[in-house]
Amino acid sequence: MNRFALTIAAAATAFSFANAVFAGEQFVDETGFAVSGYDVVAYFSLPQNAVGQTNTAPVEGDKSITAEHNGATFAFSSEANRDLFTADPAKYVPQYDGHCAYGVAKGGKVPGNPTLWRIIDDKLYLNITTNVVGFWEEDIPGNINLSTGNWPSLDPKPASDSTIPQWSSAAPKG
Repeated sequence: MNRFALTIAAAATAFSFANAVFAGEQFVDETGFAVSGYDVVAYFSLPQNAVGQTNTAPVEGDKSITAEHNGATFAFSSEANRDLFTADPAKYVPQYDGHCAYGVAKGGKVPGNPTLWRIIDDKLYLNITTNVVGFWEEDIPGNINLSTGNWPSLDPKPASDSTIPQWSSAAPKG
């Protein structure tokens, strides 16, 4: 291997380690699972209602079908969904490590409720309460822009350790 190839390989390795070190923590609630034990792949096949209407209930994962990502355990409803996830986790994980999208737009990390979801531009977003969903949906593009701007400074901070208000997870099953 020539010197240029070694330099490129070393830089790529250093970059991948740096990204792993600086990645923030996934939000995990009392279930001990990311996204409260719901199947993140299944969201992408669910019907999505219009803005202002409640979305379909998410699909419960199974405790016996899991994968690890970003220091957290994700549960899936099928082995096929788990395999899709492990092939490309970034495609399926909720934005902002499962924290509330509107909370990130406002500059903080608060829990994301997996039943208050929306997919925008093939990305999964969660919010904390139905009231917050209303605020977020007043200007989704503007709030995503704010969240995107705020996330680099929030990402390295610890995950929220708060409980999702007035809600508990039925997932994962099994």
